[in-house]
Formats: sequence, structure tokens, C-alpha cells
Amino acid sequence: MAKRVDALVKKELLVWARTSAGYQTVEEGASAAKVAPEKLAKWENGEGHPSVPQLRKLADAYKRPLAVFYLAEVPENFMPLRDLRRLPGVEMRRMSPNLQLEIRRAYQRRALALELMADLGDRPSAFKLSATTREDPEIVGGRVRSALEITLNSQRSWNGARESWRGWRERIESLGVLIFQATRIETEEASGFAIADEELPVLVVNRADPVTRRTFTLLHEFAHLLTRVSSVSDISDRFLEDRRPPEEQAIEVFCNAVAAAALMPRADFLAHPLMARYPGVSIHWADEHIQELATLFGVSREAVVRRLVTLGRTTNDFYVAKRAQYIEEYRQARERQLQQSKDMKRNMPRETVSNLGVPLVSMILSNYHNERLSISEVSGYLGIKTKHISKVEQLAKVS
Repeated sequence: MAKRVDALVKKELLVWARTSAGYQTVEEGASAAKVAPEKLAKWENGEGHPSVPQLRKLADAYKRPLAVFYLAEVPENFMPLRDLRRLPGVEMRRMSPNLQLEIRRAYQRRALALELMADLGDRPSAFKLSATTREDPEIVGGRVRSALEITLNSQRSWNGARESWRGWRERIESLGVLIFQATRIETEEASGFAIADEELPVLVVNRADPVTRRTFTLLHEFAHLLTRVSSVSDISDRFLEDRRPPEEQAIEVFCNAVAAAALMPRADFLAHPLMARYPGVSIHWADEHIQELATLFGVSREAVVRRLVTLGRTTNDFYVAKRAQYIEEYRQARERQLQQSKDMKRNMPRETVSNLGVPLVSMILSNYHNERLSISEVSGYLGIKTKHISKVEQLAKVS
């Protein structure tokens, strides 16, 4: 029998690796790594060490390189994101392992982008747009549209919700913002998050959400960049249920209002011919008219009804009823979509460009063409097989 080789790692690193991966208890970490809880508890208490194969199990479960466990000391936390998600009842908020993994990936991708830019002799320009929660969100929303050079004619030219999403994304990326789509977060957990660095700030949007919701999240998180707040968010307006501090509520209310004002400017919204059909505070809007406004502005029906409430054109009771209707319709549509997706073949090149964004993909491919990256490194950074790289290049329009 081969002699057991212990992994001589510090107990503090074992605890850090587990908790930073989102497993708050020993039992959760042990279950993920498929080791006995009592064994993991002993290792974390300094009562013995895991074997090398056991350490590999922990590394795989915590999504960490094996070498991390052999560091001299616990790394400093590199995810200073405020958790601004709503807090139902008195339940404590926590970030799941998948959400923590997506946050780590976003930081790693940003670091990679900075390195690739330096290799190409480029430097990111400073992100200069700013706002404070003391400002009028309508004015800030107008400033966002001006900075992105988006007009009502721009929105009218976009054919459908997906083209609207791409239009807003491309304009924001043009300001030196990296935009990624997360693929591992449940829709109930978070809509997105922002990393508000002065250079190459990052927005991450939950790909599991409907595309219209993603567009709203994109503008909501963009508002977080303006306020220089790195955070995990949701875009719910049900703040009366919250138990979070008032200042955190104020940030989310402000970012929601800025997103709505940028997507559906007050003047253009109220000038729409449909408004004449519903004078004053109407207690009922026809579904087809709500959908018409949603299509024009590239947003969800819920966002339209919320905007009608904000601008005094319907009641909050009407919004609550419509929101419940839309949630149920989405649940049914999601079930059908999941059933259909089981039989659909994935388009890996398209998914790669969509999730990583054209700017980062372009940097990777440009470094490859300048012989600074090997084909295997490109494959690793993009997360796809080498046979897909030429198609990714076509989609990203890299020359």
C-alpha cells in the first residue's frame, strides 16, 4: 500500500478557502467536497492535515487552484462588494458559492484585460462620469443618454429587445466599461453586480434573466458606477419589506430611478400618443398598450408600469396586480424554455462572445495575433475548444 502523503497546509487557509467560496459552515464545505464533516472540522482546527487527494477535493469544491492552499498567509479579500439585495423578512443575506465564483471571475477577467492592454501598449482611459444620490434621477438619466449618445430615434431603430440590449451594451462598452454575463447565478439571488474601479470598471448581468430585465439591470449597475459603489444588487422596488440601512435603500432607489429615466425619458414617455387615451391617473391600462410602450423603449412590461406609477399615470395597486401577473407568466414561460433548451444544441462561440463581451475577446485575440499568446492560452482564457476560435473571431469582428 502506498504511503499516505499529508498536505501540510495552514488551518487558517482551509477556513478562508471554504468561507470565501460561499460555504459558511463546515457541513456545507464538507458536503461540497464529499468529505466527512468531522474530518474537515479537525483539519480546520489544526488537528491533523488532509492528504493530497483530499486537498484536491477541497480545491475542486472551492474552485481554487491547489497552490493557493500553500500560501504563507491568508490573501486579503479582493471582493469589496456591498450587498444591496433586498432582505426578505429577517433572513440573513448571504452570497452563494456560485455568486462568489462569478465575482471572483469578474475580478480575474478585469485583471487579465489590464494585463493584455499593457502587452498591447494600451492604457485604459479613466471613467469620469459621476453622480450622487442627492441629484435628481431624471437629470442624471438624461446625462447618461447624452454620454452614450442615445436618442429616441436610436431606440426606435433597434429591432426588438435583444437588439436594444446589444445597443445599450455596446454604447456603455465604448466608454471603457467591461460587461460580462454571469451564467451560474439563480434569478432569485441577484440581478447583477458592479465593480466601480476608476479604470476598466466592470458590470455583470445575470444571463438567466429575460433580456428586457437584463437591459434594466445593465443601466441600474451603470448607475452604481456613477456613484462609485461596488455592489451586488437586485432591481426590485419592494423596499418597504427591507430591513437594510436607509442609506443602502437610498442607493438602490436612486439607481432604479436613474435606469428608468435613462431608458424611458420623461418627456419622450409622456409625449407618446397613447398617453392621450389614459388622461390623469388611470387605474387600468390595456395589456397591448403596455406592450407597445415596452417594445418602443426596449424594456419589460413591469418597467413600463413602474414608470407610469412614478410619473403619476397609474396607481401602485395597478402596478402590484400587473407585477404578480407578469411573474406568473414569466414562470410559465421559463418552464417551457427550460424544457425546450434540453433539446437545443449550444452555440459555444456565440455564448463566449456574449458572456465575455467583444472588448475582452478582442484583446485576447489581438495578443494572439501579435504572438504574445499561444492558441492553448487563448482557448483557456475564452473557455472553449480551439476549433471554435475562428468562429469567435468572426463574431467579435476582430481583424
